[in-house]
Amino acid sequence: MILTDKIRALSDALLTLAYPQACVICQQSVECRELGVACQDCWATTHLILADETLCWKCGVPSFGKVELCKRPQVRCGRCDQFTFTVARACGLYEKALRETVLSLKQQPRVPKRVVELLASVASQNPLKSSTSIIPVPLHPERYKARGFNQASIIARSLSRQLRLPLNEVSLIRTSHTPRYRAGLDAKGRSDTVAKAFETIHPGLIRAERILLVDDVLTTGATAASCSTVLIEAGAEMVSVLTIARTP
Repeated sequence: MILTDKIRALSDALLTLAYPQACVICQQSVECRELGVACQDCWATTHLILADETLCWKCGVPSFGKVELCKRPQVRCGRCDQFTFTVARACGLYEKALRETVLSLKQQPRVPKRVVELLASVASQNPLKSSTSIIPVPLHPERYKARGFNQASIIARSLSRQLRLPLNEVSLIRTSHTPRYRAGLDAKGRSDTVAKAFETIHPGLIRAERILLVDDVLTTGATAASCSTVLIEAGAEMVSVLTIARTP
């Protein structure tokens, strides 16, 4: 394993020298392929959500305050009370390196090693670390046909390999085609567009599972909540949501 990592690192360094890549944010050189489309400096200024940061325990929005460790499970923002998922977490805010990573992933089905490691780190924390299987948020068949891949599935596959957790890409399906662009809609509007948009099949793969539901970005939480509702109705014990980024 150590030898393989050294060979991979050497190959990465050679590729970077032979085919230099400009950071999509500042246009400086990206130091290594593991960083994806952003350089180390831009990664350093991106708000990553750290393990010791105080969050709403349910939806994961940073509260930007200090709370004693023993009291953090009681911290609530109050805006996510109606959601059916157990918890939601993200690697950081939807800005800078994380934002550009998400945008790049919609065009090219590759998750940088830096992001996979961040996701795995978040997934190893309570209560996500009790997950027993991974399910990606599905695309509607029309959207899948247009794009050629589901970015949530690409993330889920990378994470499944990293965590060695079973991947279930068949039990959650999208049955209604919602508008591609929903910018400007409030939380209720976004919720209405995805209400009853998902269904489950093969319930035996869901029943009693502690599911890690994976997507690229968490915005209002409406999509994650809609997925969680049908998964819990199908017998899932709990649903934890994990995304690359989240809006503040």
